[in-house]
Amino acid sequence: MSMNNVGRPTRPEASNDDAGFASLSGGRGLLQDEPLIFELGGWSKTGVDLPDAVPADGALAGLTRDDAIGLPGLSEPEAVRHYVRLSQKNHAIDLALYPLGSCTMKHNPRLNEKMARLPGLSDIHPLQPQSTVQGAIELMDRLAHWLKTLTGMPAVALSPKAGAHGELCGLLAIRAAHEAAGNGHRKTVLAPTSAHGTNPATAAFCGYTVVEIAQTDDGRVDLADLEAKLGDHVAAIMVTNPNTCGLFERDVVEIARLTHAAGAYFYCDGANFNAIVGRVRPGDLGVDAMHINLHKTFSTPHGGGGPGAGPVVLSEALAPFAPTPWVVHDENGYKLIEEAEGVAAQAFGRMSAFHGQMGMYVRAYAYMLSHGADGLRQVAEDAVLNANYIKARLSDLMSPAFPEGPCMHEALFDDAWLEDTGVTTLDFAKAMIDEGFHPMTMYFPLVVHGAMLIEPTETESKAELDRFIEALRLLAQAAKAGETDRFKNAPHLAPLKRLDETLAARKPKLKWKPVAPAPLAAE
Repeated sequence: MSMNNVGRPTRPEASNDDAGFASLSGGRGLLQDEPLIFELGGWSKTGVDLPDAVPADGALAGLTRDDAIGLPGLSEPEAVRHYVRLSQKNHAIDLALYPLGSCTMKHNPRLNEKMARLPGLSDIHPLQPQSTVQGAIELMDRLAHWLKTLTGMPAVALSPKAGAHGELCGLLAIRAAHEAAGNGHRKTVLAPTSAHGTNPATAAFCGYTVVEIAQTDDGRVDLADLEAKLGDHVAAIMVTNPNTCGLFERDVVEIARLTHAAGAYFYCDGANFNAIVGRVRPGDLGVDAMHINLHKTFSTPHGGGGPGAGPVVLSEALAPFAPTPWVVHDENGYKLIEEAEGVAAQAFGRMSAFHGQMGMYVRAYAYMLSHGADGLRQVAEDAVLNANYIKARLSDLMSPAFPEGPCMHEALFDDAWLEDTGVTTLDFAKAMIDEGFHPMTMYFPLVVHGAMLIEPTETESKAELDRFIEALRLLAQAAKAGETDRFKNAPHLAPLKRLDETLAARKPKLKWKPVAPAPLAAE
């Protein structure tokens, strides 16, 4: 028996295109038109029933408010629906591929979340006696062991809270090492033109002068320019590997040799470690310090400003300058060393008041255990395979920035293929929203004109990659066919249309104010 489909198409492509149709209520199908919570009403009610007069000796004694709370009173269904409706207006990794390049927006396994919520891990306090948190400190020690093993480095500082905080940690250790050796005059840090923006910013924050290193035509560090700029004034070089163009620095060992020969240290930005984890140990390449974004490589959530974790692995030369605290253990158990003594007294101090972010540690450690050494190697292999699949499937319609050879974890395209179409990188990205996909990273790295940087990560299936690729192919064909209206006014189907992003960034409206009542008309 076949389903009765008279008057009701059963496949999306069979339905009529009513792009110009507007609902009477402002809703769009299952997506409700949702105002701000302040505009929902309910200012004269509360979601909780209380007696008109609360006894002075009652449960709320001393806790009653003197002023209005400044929020409308909503029932539980109203509050839940409000936030669910808002969530439907945002893209999320739970909805579809999140192709932001240089961000590694992978799926976060729910197992990690379950582990992070275990009693004894989720509810501990940083001021508890160490004897009462032995399991948590042991977990930190085991996480440190994995990080040191995977990177081939002898020491790790767990306390940095994010990638940029980790960069600060590494440079402070480098500065302390130079000062201990009587080389405090080294005040220059070298950084490639394709470096993450936090690299030169962190170096400048530490008081260093930043000098750019040129890039070759194939997207790598220019060795001749590096050698010309090295000298006894240089404290360190900061190189991302794989780099921001999605390419492995094939001369990385020579970069390290030249840097060390000049008496400087090699800082590696480990933001893209996901592309080589289990395959390459940075310590074998001559790296002296490298931060590891746990949210990128080891699947802890991106935090919207925190809490994050950016542990820093250190070479033998920099290990004595690692910040406190660190974990040690003996027959009496595990403990955190809070004050450096002896040789370790060269440590530059603390990065933060406490020891890191336990939830991030637990999630990362659970991810490592569930994958194992062979699984982490496969993470890198699948991430690179997925990126190269995207590059191969789109190269006939879009222009790869570096067409020769494979890429690593992300595929980078420029805007040469859009020439004479009247469509820009921004237009193309906005049209992706209409197709149900978050845009890729746009206009970064700056060394590529009109850059479109796509990182699929290893957690996407071939079916989902094909769905994403097909959407981009259809858009590329439409752009080349001259359908400029589709792009110039995009997005058409989003709750909000194209915004003035510059104005929104410079003059955000962060506080709601009630609309003033209209003045009464004069009689």
